[in-house]
Amino acid sequence: MKVALCFIISNKHILNKEEIWKKWIDQKKDLFNVYFHYKDYNLIKSKWIRDHCLPPSLIAKTSYYHVVPAYTSILNFAFRNTDNKWFCLLTESCVPIVPISDFVRIMEENISKSIMSWSEAYWNINIHTRANLRLLKKDFQLANTPWFIFSRDHVNKLLYFLVRENSLYKTICQGGLANESVFAIALQSYKDLSDPNKVLNEVSTLTDWEHMESPTSPYLFKNGSSFELDIINNLKEKHKFGLFLRKVSPQFPSQIIEKLVFEDNKTNKKIGWFIGSGLYLIGYLIVAIIYLTFPSFSTIQASYKSGHWFIR
Repeated sequence: MKVALCFIISNKHILNKEEIWKKWIDQKKDLFNVYFHYKDYNLIKSKWIRDHCLPPSLIAKTSYYHVVPAYTSILNFAFRNTDNKWFCLLTESCVPIVPISDFVRIMEENISKSIMSWSEAYWNINIHTRANLRLLKKDFQLANTPWFIFSRDHVNKLLYFLVRENSLYKTICQGGLANESVFAIALQSYKDLSDPNKVLNEVSTLTDWEHMESPTSPYLFKNGSSFELDIINNLKEKHKFGLFLRKVSPQFPSQIIEKLVFEDNKTNKKIGWFIGSGLYLIGYLIVAIIYLTFPSFSTIQASYKSGHWFIR
């Protein structure tokens, strides 16, 4: 059983916090498979990213408004590995935001479920053409968070949806920004979307939409100020299934993230050290008590010879 970390990167073709990702993954290296969908392989400088890139033949042409082909391509490739059971969609500005132990616990408890926040469309579908929702039945006028986790079953159903409902899929994508609707629509077509045993309507990637950088972009965490830390802590408190955070700038202090995701392991090691030391001390005290209270061998031998231990 493995988790597929599916990164869609562009622009500078980097992970803003690559070293943190590598360190976090290395704690459970056998649990993860890593994949990168990119625009221009020649722009990738990191050997680690290059080693996990999709084959050039599977790279889809994308833009800000038309990114769904990158999703389907990377999911299709990751799906070929039958060990992959959970598929996390991520960007270059994402970082892990929980200790690996918490990630594993949530993953094991929900391995057969998808984690994706969804709702009815929150925009005026008659004014905005995004995803062409005005052309669809009301049951399919839906919105979903663009970065989420899919179960293996739902990746399979999505890929089949592209074939079975290809005309509908094309209509949705032609409207633009389809990645914020098409995945909810696909699951709705199987009647899975409202089933809590199949989909958790929760946020998996924490994002601050309250303090937006622009009309279409969420807040960018830049400096680790008390203002930003309050936002992060509030998001973590509000969303119990939040495993990742975006958007995080390369300039954001790495030590803040490290404290959040690695401090737990340090604490466990300290607890283990204290427990081990305590057990050693208890064992030492028991031996000392036995030594001080139990008669010595010479005393036992003398008592034996004098017959003090025999019933008379």
